[in-house]
Amino acid sequence: MRGDLEWGTIPGLLDSAAERFGAREAVVDGDTRITFEHLRVAARHAARAAIAMGVEPGDRVAIWAPNIHEWIVAALGTLYAGGVLVPINTRFKGREAGFVLQKSRASLLFTVRGFLDIDYPQLLRDADVDTSGSKIVLLRGEGGTDWGTFAKRGEEVDEALVDKRAHAVTSDDLSDIIFTSGTTGEPKGVMTTHAQSLRVFEVWSDIVGLREGDRYLIVNPFFHTFGYKAGILACLMRGATIVPHAVFDASQVMRRIEEEKITVLPGPPTLYQSILNDPARAQHDLSSLRLAVTGAAVVPVELIKRMRDELTFETILTAYGLTESTGTATMCRPDDDAETIANTSGCAIPDTEVRVVDDDGNEVARGEPGEIVVKGYNVTQGYFEEPQQTAATIKDGWLHTGDIGVMDTRGYVKITDRKKDMFIVGGFNAYPAEIEGELLRHEDIAQVAVVGVPDDRLGEVGVAFVVAKANRSIDPNLITSWAKSQLANYKVPRLVVPVQRLPMNASGKVLKYELRERARTLMEAK
Repeated sequence: MRGDLEWGTIPGLLDSAAERFGAREAVVDGDTRITFEHLRVAARHAARAAIAMGVEPGDRVAIWAPNIHEWIVAALGTLYAGGVLVPINTRFKGREAGFVLQKSRASLLFTVRGFLDIDYPQLLRDADVDTSGSKIVLLRGEGGTDWGTFAKRGEEVDEALVDKRAHAVTSDDLSDIIFTSGTTGEPKGVMTTHAQSLRVFEVWSDIVGLREGDRYLIVNPFFHTFGYKAGILACLMRGATIVPHAVFDASQVMRRIEEEKITVLPGPPTLYQSILNDPARAQHDLSSLRLAVTGAAVVPVELIKRMRDELTFETILTAYGLTESTGTATMCRPDDDAETIANTSGCAIPDTEVRVVDDDGNEVARGEPGEIVVKGYNVTQGYFEEPQQTAATIKDGWLHTGDIGVMDTRGYVKITDRKKDMFIVGGFNAYPAEIEGELLRHEDIAQVAVVGVPDDRLGEVGVAFVVAKANRSIDPNLITSWAKSQLANYKVPRLVVPVQRLPMNASGKVLKYELRERARTLMEAK
């Protein structure tokens, strides 16, 4: 595996990319154009500044910012200094981001003011989050320690110390802790090493056919494995140009494809549907497009056919993975037909195992449903400081995904249900237990159950069934408005349904399958 032999660590990968691709464009962000060799210089300088700010080897450094070139430089600088990256979802509100900061004990936070008119530091203050343990650097925006002031701090640190730090990083060291929400209602930090990140996305790059000179529009958020590792790291491996895109808008994306001659455009199915259905599509030259990778939701066969017939994609692949499997577990292959690509999530990536098992952990017959389990180099080191959660999820080396699927005779997997009730909104995982926990904070709500239902545009959306406290009443519009102020937008229920009681079985467990059926009927009637 080339990643094991040549790179070993992400600092090593950056050094190698600078040597191999030198003057090629590494990053294009508006008027900012950075070559591979200059990206290494900028990342090293950021590492010096991080060291000057007190970052020690193994320290966690958080980034709460959109897809901009400063994110890339800050992240690579953090890793070069021996730090551990903690990306934070830009859709999080103050309490959600504050939990991640405090749980990870991040010593440094890179963030922004003004993205979509949001002041991220102010969100933390409004939520009464104690940030005394985290120094804050603004990648963009005014006030406090801005990016320029931070960069000047780097002059205090000798280049030799940066070399020492980078060379001290080993392939078995943690590269990042990515927090993923869970059925317990609190996010858990998934720990991944440099070797895992590099090996998985060397394999990913091989299978999808990413190549030197590709121009890769990264719409997938950098805070997500898909944007960060299948995006930034894969481009560094192959000499592809990173073109960050902060907010998806079909017209803007089509304009950037035309202007920058984009060849690679991964994303959730909604991205391609939006482009295909945009009335202005014919006004843009999209003929440079070559490679699409999708997943994270139901993919209609018709969509795959339209992407091939109406756009110029030569390769369209679907894949399946979760943060706990370093983002990738199964992938389709370039020569798979449209039905396979749409109806399955592919087969296991090389040198890993994927099985479908019953509740006792025994493999079921092909074609029979069961829980998908994964074993191999891609399985997380565990959840950060959560040994019990780790032991409950990884048993005898097998990662229990909580997803229900069916494996065919070829080893291709179709995801059919979610054991843990998680649903996916426009490519983002939404966990009912977490949403329910937040809604229960509302003064009018006594009980709540959240379920996911199909949606034509986003794949799935949430519906909340809510029981009022005694002498209180439920106003669905007020609950929705309040939820929008407390939760990332993809977590906010599309519909709030007041009910007298929740359906339960004899042991007091909410019968969510009944609620799903009712929610589907209500959504169809809207």
